[in-house]
Amino acid sequence: MNFTPIFSPLRQITRILISETQITTQTCQYAAPGGLLAKMKKGKKAPAQSVGKIVLPVETDAKKLVSFVCGSNILKEGGEDVKIKPDSEYPEWLWNIRIGSPPKLEELDKNTKAYWRKLRKQGLRRNNLQSKYTL
Repeated sequence: MNFTPIFSPLRQITRILISETQITTQTCQYAAPGGLLAKMKKGKKAPAQSVGKIVLPVETDAKKLVSFVCGSNILKEGGEDVKIKPDSEYPEWLWNIRIGSPPKLEELDKNTKAYWRKLRKQGLRRNNLQSKYTL
């Protein structure tokens, strides 16, 4: 007896059903984590990071504080801090430097770039604040 003709339609039906209901799995192949995370995943503990504060020596000698710019020596060995010169040794523009708050818009001349930059900056700031609070 030949049973193939009876089972062949069943085989075709099962093939169709299995192929339609076949579940596919997708794997993500991301790059392996590196650095500290990779070491921790391998079962090792995280390396200890020592964060210690460096205590810098503070100059207390009044004569040295008055006559030298303390901390200006960048050399590791040797060298000396910069000695403070009399005021007449420094250029005149040094004493005219503005050290306070920046000038207001009213104090600037309208024919300068600084005026127009400041005006534009204030306008942008105003527009950003308005758009932030209005929906």
